[in-house]
Amino acid sequence: MICDQPTDVLIIGAGFSGLVMAERLANVYGLRSVVVDRRDHIGGNAFDFIDEHGVLVHRYGPHYFRTNSRRVVSYLSEFTGWTPADYRILSYAEGKFWSFPINLLTFEQWLGRPSTEEEFGLWLEAERIPFPSPKNSEEVVLSQVGRPFYELFFRGYTTKQWKREPSELSASVCGRIPIRTSRDDRYLTESFQALPSQGYSAMFSRIREACGDRVKFCLGVDASEAIEAVPHRHLVYSGQIDEYFDHRFGELPYRSLEFQFRHYTASALDARGAVGSPGFFQPSLQVNYPGSEPFTRTVELKHVTGQTIEGTTVVTEYPADYSEGMEPFYPVPTDASARLYRRYRQLADSVDGVTFVGRLGRYKYYNMDQVVAMALKSARDVASGVL
Repeated sequence: MICDQPTDVLIIGAGFSGLVMAERLANVYGLRSVVVDRRDHIGGNAFDFIDEHGVLVHRYGPHYFRTNSRRVVSYLSEFTGWTPADYRILSYAEGKFWSFPINLLTFEQWLGRPSTEEEFGLWLEAERIPFPSPKNSEEVVLSQVGRPFYELFFRGYTTKQWKREPSELSASVCGRIPIRTSRDDRYLTESFQALPSQGYSAMFSRIREACGDRVKFCLGVDASEAIEAVPHRHLVYSGQIDEYFDHRFGELPYRSLEFQFRHYTASALDARGAVGSPGFFQPSLQVNYPGSEPFTRTVELKHVTGQTIEGTTVVTEYPADYSEGMEPFYPVPTDASARLYRRYRQLADSVDGVTFVGRLGRYKYYNMDQVVAMALKSARDVASGVL
C-alpha cells in the first residue's frame, strides 16, 4: 500500500472521529498521522453530495447536527459556515399526518377538536402505566404516554427499526424522544441547530486541508491491512470493537439500513398535487411510518438546506439485518449486547497503544457533537501518551 511509511499515529476511519483527531494531532501537537478508510471518500456516514439533479442529499441517512456545546460549535466553525435548521418531523399513521413528537397538537388530532394543556395532562395521567424505574423502551413509553399512543407511534416503528420488541431494548432507545403537553412540536431542543452551509463533505474537505503535510490519507484500504503495513506508535480505531479483536467473545449485534433515492421534477410535483409547500414532496423534513410499511421514514433534506432548486429528492429508509459486507449503522442496545460489550471494553482497556473512539469503537449511539467532543479529548490523551 502507498501509505506504509512510519507514522506517529495510525487512525482507522475518516469520519468525524478520525478527521478531528488527525487535525488536532497535527496542528496542536505536531504529530504525524496516517488516516485509513475502506471507503473511497472521507466523512464516514455523514458524507453528503449533490445528486445528478442538483439536490444536496445525505448518502447514509439524515444527519441533523445539533449541540449545546459552545466548544464543539467553535471548533467546527473554523471549517464551515452554518445554515440554521428547523428539524420538523411528522408521523404518518391511520391515513394522516400527525404532529410528532407527541404534544398538545397531537392530542387535539386524537380528539378531533381543540384542547388545553390541562386536559392533555389529565388524559396522560389517566393513560400512563406507572413503572417507578422503567427497565426497557416499552416501559418508558407506557409510563410517559400510555398504551394508545405507544401502539400508534412507537411500537411498530421501533419493532421495524430494531427487529425487536421495545420490551427487549434499552430504555434509552425511546427515552430520547420528548413528550410535551404544550404545542411545542420541535423534534430537538439543543440551543444550536444547523447544517454546514455548503454541506458536510465541504466541511470535511477543509478539515483535511488544514491537516497539512503531517497527515496522509489512504482511502479504499482495509483496516487490518493498514495495521499490519503501517509502522505506528499509537493506533486510533473507530471501527467495530469486536472486529478488532477477531470476535473473540462472539459478534456484537448491529442493525443496518438500505436507502432508496427518488427524484421528483417540478412538473411531477405539480401533477401530484400539493401535500405541503409548493416545490416539496412531503409537508416536513422527515415523516415517520410506524405502520405496516417496510420502511421507517422518508426524508426530504431540501426542507433545511436552503436550496431553492425546483425539483426535490426524497430518501426512503429501510431497516435491514446486518451481515458481513453491509454497513453497521446502529449498535443494538439490549441487556445481552451490553454485557458482551463490557467484556470487549475490559479487553480493550488491557491493550496498550490503542484508543477506541466513535459509535462503533465504543458500541454506543452517539450524536455527532458527542463524537466531536470525544475526538477533541482523545487527541489530547493520545498526544500526552505519544509525546
